[in-house]
Amino acid sequence: MAYESINPFNGKTLKTFEHLNGAQLEASLATAQATFETWKHTSYKERAVIVDKAAALMRAHVDDFAKLATLEMGKRIDEARGEVKFSADILAYYAQHGAEFLAPTKLHPKVGEAHMESSPFGVLFCVEPWNFPFYQLARIAGPHLMAGNTVVVKHAGCVPQCAIAFEKLWIDAGAPKGAYTNLLISHEQSNIVIDDPRIKGVALTGSVAAGRSIAARAGQNLKKSSMELGGSDAFIVLDDADLAKTIPWAVWGRMYNGGQTCCAAKRFIAVESIADKFIDQFKTALSALQPGDPMDENTSHGPLSTEAALVQLLAQVDAAVKGGAKLLMGGKRLDRPGAFMEITILTDIKPGNPAFRDEFFGPVVSFYRVKDEAAAIALANDSDFGLGGSVWTQDVARGKRVATAVDTGMMFINNIDWSDAELPFGGIKDSGYGRELGNMGIQEFVNKKLVRTVQADAPVIG
Repeated sequence: MAYESINPFNGKTLKTFEHLNGAQLEASLATAQATFETWKHTSYKERAVIVDKAAALMRAHVDDFAKLATLEMGKRIDEARGEVKFSADILAYYAQHGAEFLAPTKLHPKVGEAHMESSPFGVLFCVEPWNFPFYQLARIAGPHLMAGNTVVVKHAGCVPQCAIAFEKLWIDAGAPKGAYTNLLISHEQSNIVIDDPRIKGVALTGSVAAGRSIAARAGQNLKKSSMELGGSDAFIVLDDADLAKTIPWAVWGRMYNGGQTCCAAKRFIAVESIADKFIDQFKTALSALQPGDPMDENTSHGPLSTEAALVQLLAQVDAAVKGGAKLLMGGKRLDRPGAFMEITILTDIKPGNPAFRDEFFGPVVSFYRVKDEAAAIALANDSDFGLGGSVWTQDVARGKRVATAVDTGMMFINNIDWSDAELPFGGIKDSGYGRELGNMGIQEFVNKKLVRTVQADAPVIG
């Protein structure tokens, strides 16, 4: 199936793009490899000039990039602008700090001198999703290009115009052809790329199923991989939570990006003594959101990314209800053109219900009541996922205690400020492995070489 750019607001096809043929794919890989041979010898200062220029170009053309995201995957325009600006911030961050992050590290052996030095792997293959069509690309391009790697990228099939625009960004910024390459390829062709000996590392952000497949293929080829997969983050409301501050975060945490975020708040777990107040206020706040054109800044509830995503989410809700869950609100598609779904709240979800384990990638709230803090922690940990989570309490020490007890890669206390350029992002369990962003993000695909100097005679054998 070709790459299709379809506006989810009205279902109209904007453009289609054919997959690369075998010769075109080979040419792309050969160019990426040839460019690496020179790019790895450029200085950090030279790389930083290009990466910083890309950041500046994104800032100068925020609306152009943002409108592409809104057209192709339905992101509300104000959120799209925010994504573009944040993507630029990530690029600028690595331009500024890449050299210091990868500077040699002095060690202190008992005898002689030693240090660790960093060098790039080579050509990296990155498979990225549609839900943040620029941010996902910026957080692999910024660090890995600054590290001296080159990258070839398979972006999601529904955002080809975003993918092409981001590749052009690097050419406009002065990067040599082959430093950053967009590949319009099929899933089958992805296997060819992973198997290719010129590819030295594989990074994926996507579903658990995609992660299993891509990680297995990389493992068969003994290639390092990093995986940022799904999530079913707990939003833990303790009995002393300040609901005036908690409710707005609950709405944002579930409905930002139409609920289509790996680390979105998905399982809302409230201690019994505050549960009724919380869910009543949460329902009222969600009911105030108005569906509409995502290009309109007054719209507060946009479409899902594709018709297929809507159909899948509706099927998940139906299965949950058949499994005994109760619908507190929503549950159906909205009666209007486009891939719109009613904001939905599911309650009374028991462990045998598929909804207890599934990730809902869209405007669906799973709500649970628990006896106390200990029960909240236990339920939060009873998940196959371990990406993020949050706890809401007026006692910060209590919040830190709960955060430490929840098994995830990230926990947030009285906020869900998921991502900053300087903070590592990633999870455990079925949410994947490895980290992006921050100092840790640039370390994923560099060789850490020990260099030791000792002036000594060799030991005598025998």
